[in-house]
Amino acid sequence: MKCVSKIFKEDKNLLKSIEDISPTKKRISIEIPVEIIEKEFNSSLEILRNRVKIPGFRPGKAPVNLIEKRFGKEIEAEVLDKLIPEHYNMALREADLQPVSMPEMQEKFEFKRHNPINMTFVIEVLPKIENLNYENIKVEDIPVTVEDSDVNSMLKQLQEQKAVLEVSEEPVSMDDLISFELADSKLEGDEEVPELKEALETMGNEIFPPDIMERALGKKKDDIIEFTRTFEDNFKYEKLRGKTATIRLVLKEIKKKSLPSIDDEFAKDLGYNDMNELREKLKERIHSFKKQQIQRIQKASIINNLIESINPPAPESLVNREIEALIMQKSVSEEEPAVETDSVKEVLDIAAEKKPEENPIKQQKAIKEAEDEELKRREKAIKNVQASMIIDAIGKKEAIFVTDDEVDRRIELIARSLSATPEALRSFYMYKEGSLDSLKHSIFQEKVLDFLLSKASIEAKENK
Repeated sequence: MKCVSKIFKEDKNLLKSIEDISPTKKRISIEIPVEIIEKEFNSSLEILRNRVKIPGFRPGKAPVNLIEKRFGKEIEAEVLDKLIPEHYNMALREADLQPVSMPEMQEKFEFKRHNPINMTFVIEVLPKIENLNYENIKVEDIPVTVEDSDVNSMLKQLQEQKAVLEVSEEPVSMDDLISFELADSKLEGDEEVPELKEALETMGNEIFPPDIMERALGKKKDDIIEFTRTFEDNFKYEKLRGKTATIRLVLKEIKKKSLPSIDDEFAKDLGYNDMNELREKLKERIHSFKKQQIQRIQKASIINNLIESINPPAPESLVNREIEALIMQKSVSEEEPAVETDSVKEVLDIAAEKKPEENPIKQQKAIKEAEDEELKRREKAIKNVQASMIIDAIGKKEAIFVTDDEVDRRIELIARSLSATPEALRSFYMYKEGSLDSLKHSIFQEKVLDFLLSKASIEAKENK
């Protein structure tokens, strides 16, 4: 439903009207008065007059009308480049709007001397989130417990980290490190192809079967492992494509993992006096970790409560950006390249064109699964955007801010976890994003969540 929410009087205001297209989309009309345009035009004209050289005139002495005749179009472009973004931003401030997308001009306009500039554009904005109520939100109290099994599990991890590999004459068992040498290889029919040896030497593990470790189990040094390999039609070495080779490997070395004993000496190697002190420190560390995990669950519960009660409209441009971020996040976690596309459906269309021979039932099932995944991703993106808007609104209302010292401490913490220097990490942020704003905003939102948890009503779970 469209309605004009505000009409401004014909005075010095830049804004003429704001029309609500939706809670997050506005159509804004502004006018730049003639006097402002003329002042800027004449200023640019005078600057150019003093700068350019006109034959027959000293610098700054050429007639104004001559300068305007020669350079009028360039001056007009310069005036527009300056006034339009300047007054667009002024209009947004006057209307108290926070844009989240680039403006879309609704109509073309021409620059005419001695006439005002009238512009109409559509912009997506952050919705106004009012009547925030975040006091005493009920959150379940989850006790923090640390069992002996938790400590033993962490001790086992530390033991694994301190393990060393030692050469062994014992048969191969799982988790051993083994190395091979090529005994011999031949193609079917005893065909001589020099590329086979070259492929084995340069590609090695890429040619070995996936179950090579299972085939080696129980074998000893100098034993032979034999397997066949049929090379793909697109294999790197053309002369091997489609051919089958018999390959024999000799087991040259077996290394087994040697684990240190978990005792007082083990504790001392880690910088503690004895096992009792080590176990206590591990218990404290596990307790701290579990407490952080519980607080994350409680904070998520608070945010879900606020999203459900407020349900702010999410600007489409922010949702689309969040969807792209989720796709990128998924591709990085799977160590796969991100698909650069506007829609999952486009990818499905391309896939369908490339594989017309696929079973139609399987194809429809794949399309349905992809559509379901797209829908779930969109729902998650909307929820993420809503959460971020609510957190930011509460932080603004409570005047929560981030200091430079807090940013410095966070950089030091991240750098330490990455075994990098704070200076290198800071340079990386500046190179990648041009500022530390994203890091600062992340810290800001964490502080708001901490604030919300401090205001929550922590209650024990009721026994049913």
